[in-house]
Amino acid sequence: MRALAIALVIFWHYPIYGLPFPWKPATWAGVDLFFVLSGYLIGTQLLRPYTRRARLSYRDFFVRRALRVIPAYLVVLAAYFLIPGFRERPTIAPLWRFLTFTLNFGLDAGQAFSQGWSLCVEEHFYLLLPLLVPVLMRKPGTARTATLAVAIVLGGMLLRGALWIHCISPHYLSSSTPGRYLEVIYYPTYNRLDGLLTGVLVAALRLFRPLCWDRLANHGNALLAAGVLVLAGAFWICQSMFSFATAVVGYPLLAAGFGLLVMGALMPGSLLGRARLWGAPTVALLSYSLYLTHKEVMHLDNTCLPGVVAAGAPARLLLYGATFALAAGSLYLLVERPALWLRDRWLAADAPSRPPAAQS
Repeated sequence: MRALAIALVIFWHYPIYGLPFPWKPATWAGVDLFFVLSGYLIGTQLLRPYTRRARLSYRDFFVRRALRVIPAYLVVLAAYFLIPGFRERPTIAPLWRFLTFTLNFGLDAGQAFSQGWSLCVEEHFYLLLPLLVPVLMRKPGTARTATLAVAIVLGGMLLRGALWIHCISPHYLSSSTPGRYLEVIYYPTYNRLDGLLTGVLVAALRLFRPLCWDRLANHGNALLAAGVLVLAGAFWICQSMFSFATAVVGYPLLAAGFGLLVMGALMPGSLLGRARLWGAPTVALLSYSLYLTHKEVMHLDNTCLPGVVAAGAPARLLLYGATFALAAGSLYLLVERPALWLRDRWLAADAPSRPPAAQS
C-alpha cells in the first residue's frame, strides 16, 4: 500500500507531456492513502498500550517519530537552501516555515519543495493525537467513538464547503482558482483529517474489537472490492480537483475507499494479503525518500540531461526511474537507515531502565 501511495504521487507530478494521453486521473489522492496508512500505524502505536493496561511512553513515541522523519527531511531541506540549482522552482518559502512545520498554512503552490505541506500535516497529527488519546480513553466506547468520528467528518465537510463558497466560488474558473484552492482548502491540516481519522478507526477496530475483526478477516476480498468501488466513485468526483464536490465529499470518500483497501490488505486471506508483488517492498522501503526527492530529481534531469528527456517517453521514463532510485536509495542508505539504527539502539539501551508498564 505504501508503494501504491508513492506511485500515485509520482505519477501526479510526472509531466503530462510525457504521458501517452493528454489528461491525468486524480492521482494526487496518493497523499490521502499516505494519511490513511499514517493514521493506522500511529493509531496502533498509541492505542496498543491500552489493550495491555500499560502506560504509553511519550518520550519513546516522539523519539521514534523524530528519528524516522526529521533527519532525511533536514538533509533535503539543506540542499534546497544551500544549492539554489537544486530547486525545481525559483522561489521557496522562508526556512522557518519548514523548520516549524507551518508551511501548509498559506502556502504558494508555485514555490519549491511544496510537497513538504503533507509532512506538516503529519507532524501536527503526531503532536496532537498523543494528547487526545488519553482523554478519549478515559471513557472509551463505540458510541462515543462513532459520534466523534461523524462530528469530525461532517465538520470538515461543512468547513470546506463554506470555504469554497466564500473563497473559491467568487473566482471559480479564473486563473487564480488552482492556487487559491490549494492554499485555502487543500493544504491546511484542519481540512485534511479524513484520511488520518480513517486510519485511526481501522487501528481501533483491530485492537479493541478483535472478534469483529476476525469475522471481517473472512471477507478480505469483499473489503477490497468495496474499496475499489468507493474509490471509483471518489476518483470520478475528484477528477475536477477544484470543484465544490471534491472539496466537500471527495476527501471523505477517498479516505473511506483507501481505508477499505487497507483493511482488505491486512486480511491474510485476501488477494492483497497473499500477494507478493516484485519490487513493492523496495519501493515501500524507499517511499519516504522518494517523496522527498522526486520533484527535484526530475528538475535536475530536465536541466542536466535535456537531450535524454527530449528523446521520447521510453528514454525519459528510464532516466527518471534510474535517477529516482539513485537519489532515494542514497538518502535512505546514508541518512534514513543510520537514523533508524540509532533510534533502535537508543530505545533498546534505555529499555531496562523503564518500568515494565511503560515498555510497550
